This record gives sequence, C-alpha cells and structure tokens, in this order.
Amino acid sequence: MKNFKKAIVLGAGGFIGHHLVQRLKEEGLWVLGADIKLPEFSPTAADEFLIGDLRDIDFVGRVIFEDVDEVYQLAGDVGGAGYIFTGLNDANVMHNSAQINLNVAKIAVDRKVKSLFFSSSACIYPANNQTDPLSPNCEESSAYPANPDSEYGWEKLMAERLFLAYKRNFGLNVKIARFHNIFGPESTWNGGKEKAPAAICRKVAEANGNQKIQIWGSGQQTRSFLFIDDCIDATLKLMRSDFVGPYNIGSEEMISMSDFTKLVLKISQKENEIETIDGPIGVQGRSSHNKLIIQDLNWSPKFSLEEGLKQLYPWILSQVYKTK
Repeated sequence: MKNFKKAIVLGAGGFIGHHLVQRLKEEGLWVLGADIKLPEFSPTAADEFLIGDLRDIDFVGRVIFEDVDEVYQLAGDVGGAGYIFTGLNDANVMHNSAQINLNVAKIAVDRKVKSLFFSSSACIYPANNQTDPLSPNCEESSAYPANPDSEYGWEKLMAERLFLAYKRNFGLNVKIARFHNIFGPESTWNGGKEKAPAAICRKVAEANGNQKIQIWGSGQQTRSFLFIDDCIDATLKLMRSDFVGPYNIGSEEMISMSDFTKLVLKISQKENEIETIDGPIGVQGRSSHNKLIIQDLNWSPKFSLEEGLKQLYPWILSQVYKTK
C-alpha cells in the first residue's frame, strides 16, 4: 500500500460515492470505501470496504488512517423532495449529518489527513433568492444572509462553516463544493429517497399508453441537473487544486420540470400526457452559477442534460423490468 496514493471515500455505498470510487481506481489509487451499506446496484471497486455507522466516532477513527492522501466526505442523511421538504425527517437529517461531519472533522485532524473534500449542496442558498423560476440567484457570494429552504440546507451550511473553522484553527486542508442536482445511472430510483430525474424517469418507464405522468407543483418550477461524470471531473479538479471554495459544481442548463418531463418522454419515445399535482417542490427556481469555477478551475460540464438522460433512462427502464 505504501507505493500507492491512498484515498478514502466516506459514503461509498451511495450514488456519487460509488462512482467516485470507480474513478479513483481507474486513476490508479488505492481506495478504502466506508458506509452503512454496500452499493446497491453493482459491486464496489474499492480495495477495501468497511461497513459501519459514521455517526460513531470510534468507527470513523478506524476508517480514517494516519496520513492518508485524500478523504472525500460525501456521507449524510439525504433524499429527494419527498424526503427533504415534508418536514417529517428534519431531526434525523440534521442530527445524522451533523454527527458524521463533527466526527470526520476531528478525526481528519487527528490523523493528519493531507486533503479533505466536503460535498455541500445548492440547498444552502437563500430561499428568497429563488422565488423567480426564470432568474434564481445561486452565485456563491449570495449564500449570506443565510435563509435555506430546508433543514438539510441549514445543516450543509453549518458543515461548511465547521470544516472552514477546522481549516483556520487546525490547518485542515479542506475543499468544499456545492453540488447541484447530480444524476446518472445507479442512483436511487424508488422507495421515497429518489431525486427528480430518477423519479420522473421511473414514472415514464412504468407508464402504460393511457397513464398520465404526474409531477409535483405547477411544472413551471426550474432546476439544472449535472451528469455524474461531470460531477466527478469537477470534484477531482477542485481536490487537486490550490483552491478551497465553496464552489458550485453544477450545470447552467436550466429547465422547467414540465419541459424536463417532456424531454424524458421524447427519449422514451412515449407520448403520455403530463398532469401536475400538489406535492413538495422546494424553491421555485434553482440553477448553478458557474462563473467562479470557470474562472479559477477552468471547469465546465461536458454533458448536456439530454446526453445524460440518454444514459439514465435506459438504466432505470432496466431496473423497472427487473421488478416486474
């Protein structure tokens, strides 16, 4: 192991973490994955995978070993709008994620970690800056005065401050990115924690010829979505730079949820009607603002939304077939 650059991925059983492990292995690193569960859809590429609860500081102490080169902190209590915005899971979301981040920050300093990446979220941005679907403001500098639209966003903002405090006080070499709606194959696609791209792809995949595709809200609320490969590219570029962040890692290709659904229908070659229904939607508009990351890291997405969906939809269709 001493001849290899060594990386640890926390949350390696999740969607982004699983893809990140694969990329790190492709680059020739020795990788340790850790999570409360193994990846759901394909075997991990990690050299070693430890299953345990990252809320337990003793487990975190066993996972993060002395002088590791790179630690990627992606672990947390997360889900789509149906999980985050109902209010029913607020205490768990805040407690679980905060406990993990407190543990990771302390142990990372104790073990003299060389670099630590923390995945924050676009959900930290003020709700009052995202009321117009056509012109939301998610520029990095707009985060304060703080007013996130969910407890998930508040916890992520607190965690940013936590890791930056550890940088100031203990010299932790931290890098922070605010992820904007990452999507792709091997993401959660059913069960209540799936996010909008997977949920809509599933609804279309399951729909018969006469069935309407139901989407929450008016359908005019807007979002941008970033394909997983682009997310990993930007994450590694930030991790191996001299910059700290926080940086937006997302796409500026904003689309209404109604048009998003039409795009999935086009890819599926189906012609079902769309029906809007009441449901949790979060803010009215959200899209990444990439000026800073283009300026500092010369990064921008390679995949269009349609290109990414052409990879996600067939994968979800295959999952739907497996459950029939």
